[in-house]
This record gives sequence, structure tokens and C-alpha cells, in this order.
Amino acid sequence: MREVYFILSPQFMLLDLAGPAEVLQIASEHGAELNLHMAAAVPELTSSVGLRQHQLAPLPAPIPDGALIMLIGVQNSKHNLQRPEAQAIVDWLRREFDPARHQLACICSGTMIAAQAGLLDGKRCTTHHELIERLRHTAPTALIEENRLFVEAGNIATSAGITAGIDLALHLVAREFGPSMTQAIAREMVVWLRRSGQDPQLSAWLAHRNHIHPQVHKAQDLISQQVKRRWKLAELAAAVHTTPRTLSRLFIQHAALTPHDYQRAIRLALAQQLLANPSLNLDQVAAEAGFASTRDFRRVWQQATGQLPSDCRGISR
Repeated sequence: MREVYFILSPQFMLLDLAGPAEVLQIASEHGAELNLHMAAAVPELTSSVGLRQHQLAPLPAPIPDGALIMLIGVQNSKHNLQRPEAQAIVDWLRREFDPARHQLACICSGTMIAAQAGLLDGKRCTTHHELIERLRHTAPTALIEENRLFVEAGNIATSAGITAGIDLALHLVAREFGPSMTQAIAREMVVWLRRSGQDPQLSAWLAHRNHIHPQVHKAQDLISQQVKRRWKLAELAAAVHTTPRTLSRLFIQHAALTPHDYQRAIRLALAQQLLANPSLNLDQVAAEAGFASTRDFRRVWQQATGQLPSDCRGISR
């Protein structure tokens, strides 16, 4: 069981807390072994919208091995992060947090707390675009990346403003518990699946999602949800209310590949999972993954992997 602590400061941003907390709570309902806590330096705090959070747990000391600490951003961070309740968190992190034993995730201006504690020195990181210059001043040796949803550097992850915390939480779930659970959570929350785009271990189900274009995301969802359907470009474009030419341009611009190539990648990802099932023969795998024929499946698979499908039976990567 992994302990997860949402660390709150005065005037904490409610969506900074609620978005990631909901992701992880739903993950636990899907079988992820997570134990969620709300903690602060004081037992009661008021959020950015006036909602009071009562019976907050104290800051854990010591922090359990393997725990995930999530630093939640605040409204008017220039003022509120200087208040004693926030500075107590900085001191606590300096005393208790060990990157070799613990994991840290910073949401929006929560990154500033980690910076004050010296945890971002020499590390890649990001934050809300309005806080970039302050972050440079607070952590002059940090390697700050702008215009990113989130950045992960070892056991420390940082995210941009507000809703990007949901993207970061989905990424953490995907890394720990796999893309299938992540897709189920995203569907339940009705949010787009987006990733950093810098992770070489991205599965095809989650790759090419590091953008914010709604029509491209909708088209990717349709392809992923109906893998066996042989989408024609005109049909896919009509489903997302645009023209075939525009959809092709948007895919290349935002997802860095064509709709046809994305559909092929999804089919190959599904085929890879199906190949691990010894009860399915190659004809069944090809049909379930949406290929026109077993011959077509062999050709596409060999082009992508340099191997025959039969060479990969029982391997699920």
C-alpha cells in the first residue's frame, strides 16, 4: 500500500487538490493500492473558493518509505506561500523528504514550495507560466522548461497550472499501474489523455497526446475506442466536424503523425496485447486488432518491429 499525502497551504487552489485527488481515488477504486491523506501544518485551512477543510492530518514525520508527497498550489502565491503555515512545510521538506526514498509531485505554485526547500536545484522542472520568472529567482540552478504540461526528473515531478495536475496524476497512474487503468480513469472523468511527449517508454495508447487540440483528441479517442473499425479519413473528419484536409493538417501539427499512422499504431498496440494470449491464433489476433487480413497484419508488424508476429508470442511489452 502506497501512502499519498496531499500537502495543503493557506488558500490552496481547490482544483489543484480535487483534480489529482479524484484521479488517484478512482485509481484506488480500480484496484490501485493507494491510501490518500490530506495534511497540513495546521488542522484547518480555507481553500481559494472559501471552502474550509477540517481535520487535516499533521505533516508526517517521518515520511513513510515509498510515499508520494503532492504539494498543492495556492491562490496569490506570492503572499500565501510566505505565511507561517506554508513556511512550516518548507522546513518539514528540508528535514524529512529524501528523493531516494520518497516521490514528490508539485501542482502549479506548489513547485515554489519545493524550490524554497532546495529540492529543485539542478533539476528539470516547470510551473504555471505566470510563475516562471519567480521560479528562476527562487531556484537559480533549476533547469526550467516552459510551455510544458508537466516535467518529471527522477522522483520529482512538477506541473503547470491547475488542470495540468490532472495530467500529471494520470501520468503517475500510467507509470505505476499501466495504461489500461489510466484510460478507464480518463473516460470516467471525461478528460483528454495527455502526456509529456518526452518519455521514450510511452505506450501507443498514451503517446501523441501532449497537445490541447480538442478535435485531434476526439479523433484519437474514436480510433482508440473503435480499433476494429476501418476509419476512412472523410468519416473521421465528419465525426469531429472538420474537413479531411484540415484533420490531416491538425494531426501532423499537434500529434506529429497522420491519422492513418495513428490508427496503425493503435492496432499494433492492441495486437501486442492479444499476442500474449495463447488461446488466440494469428487469424484471431489480426481480426480483433482491425487488420484486413492475417497477411496484412504480418506485413505491418514486420515493418514496425523487424520480427514476425509468431516470434513475439507470449511477450507483452
